[in-house]
Amino acid sequence: MLIGVVTGLSAPALAKPTRIVALGDSLTAGYGLPADAAFPVVLEKALRDKGIDVEIVNGGVSGDTSAGLLARLDWTLGEGADAAIVEIGANDMLRGFEPSGTQRNIDAILGKLRERKIPFLIAGMRAAPNLGGTYAAQFEPIYQSLAAKYQAPLYPFFLDGVAGVVPNQLPDGLHPSKAGVARIVSGILPLTEDWLKKLATN
Repeated sequence: MLIGVVTGLSAPALAKPTRIVALGDSLTAGYGLPADAAFPVVLEKALRDKGIDVEIVNGGVSGDTSAGLLARLDWTLGEGADAAIVEIGANDMLRGFEPSGTQRNIDAILGKLRERKIPFLIAGMRAAPNLGGTYAAQFEPIYQSLAAKYQAPLYPFFLDGVAGVVPNQLPDGLHPSKAGVARIVSGILPLTEDWLKKLATN
């Protein structure tokens, strides 16, 4: 149970902020950006501006795959994680990994979170166009399928409004710029806010 997440809810005056661990790869870690421009920092500020008392821990590791996140999950979560945002799979896709393996790994990650009673929000990913329609048809449904399995909120495409939008990307064409992170946060914020409010009442 998350008590006192939202200002105005009945809670002890000294309730601690909700500790959310943002699990992911370079898109979460903030590759190529100042630390204060990384997704977890910007999302935390946006939620606090909405009156939602959160601390978002940056659990992103550049270059990480779903297998890598699964292997480091326990020590990344540490003790006391109240919730998690899971953004992983882009590097699996870019390396052409078999989608079924990616799905198994993410399923295992979510299963571990469920075992630890840590609620989670899933951020989905789409396949790069150059990988072809067959690969996309196998890769992209991973996130919807797992969101349905675990009855978890899903933000369908983490890079919505960033992928293919030059001002929102770094020169490498892969990672979000500061403007791109702002776009991601503006897109995911309503879902995250609604999710946290629901958790606070359960």
